[in-house]
Amino acid sequence: MRAMKKPALMKKIILYVTMSFLAVIFLFPLVWMVMSSLKGDVQIFRDMTSIKAFLPPMPNEVDGYFQNYIMAFERVNLLRYIMNSLIYTIGIIIFGLIVNSMAGYALARFQFPLRNFWLAVIIATLIIPPESIFLPLYVLVFNLGWVNTYTGLIVPFIANAFAIFLFRQFFLDFPRELEEAAKIDGCSQIGIFFRIIVPLSKPVFATVAIVLFINHWNDFLWPLVVANDDSMRTIQIGLQYFMNQPPIQWGQVMAALTVATVPMLLIFIFLQRYYVQGLAHTGSKN
Repeated sequence: MRAMKKPALMKKIILYVTMSFLAVIFLFPLVWMVMSSLKGDVQIFRDMTSIKAFLPPMPNEVDGYFQNYIMAFERVNLLRYIMNSLIYTIGIIIFGLIVNSMAGYALARFQFPLRNFWLAVIIATLIIPPESIFLPLYVLVFNLGWVNTYTGLIVPFIANAFAIFLFRQFFLDFPRELEEAAKIDGCSQIGIFFRIIVPLSKPVFATVAIVLFINHWNDFLWPLVVANDDSMRTIQIGLQYFMNQPPIQWGQVMAALTVATVPMLLIFIFLQRYYVQGLAHTGSKN
């Protein structure tokens, strides 16, 4: 019995050591960015080849730990760019969760002609590069008068094939008994969805929310095309503009990059538990 436990224990130790090592490696760039945001340019390049690159500066080496952050917000309208990105991504998430969840539920529960065909078509759209449809999409948005508006940024990306697929896979596992009990009590189909299905489907909703947030928080090309006015720039466009604005102060650039990374880290940290549960549940049925 002991002979069987030792290999299993060793395997677990090796697994955890390997995962910890990989986690440290992946964290290195993030730690370096944050530490560099607290330093001046001279100190950043001086510490580049030593372990000091991953350590905060000494109090006597800087005018103030947050000086780069203050200067970054003064040089460009970072707060406006962040607000634009939040409106853009949160708008897509809110409307996307409603539309995609209802589509996924319909594909999982309702019987209608060519249901599997339409599912195959939706999945097939995942192989189409988004850049290939940007020109006709821009022409449509331009003709509708949505250029430099939140509507033009948000509406084209509400429907998402991957999100629909995740919802469908999750709803296939959802117990039908709860829906049947609600029907006996006189609940309508819409009522069943919003009062029974949605409250009990937090893992998949969190999973889709995180996926959509990460995808669209990092969007560059579409906001660059549609939102060319400074007041409509998202954070990624604002960062590119900031990095090309002379004089280039790398400490301030790192501060701006750190600010842009914080929302993505926060949403993943707070929704991580639901995210893992959602991925575990989806795909368990075909």
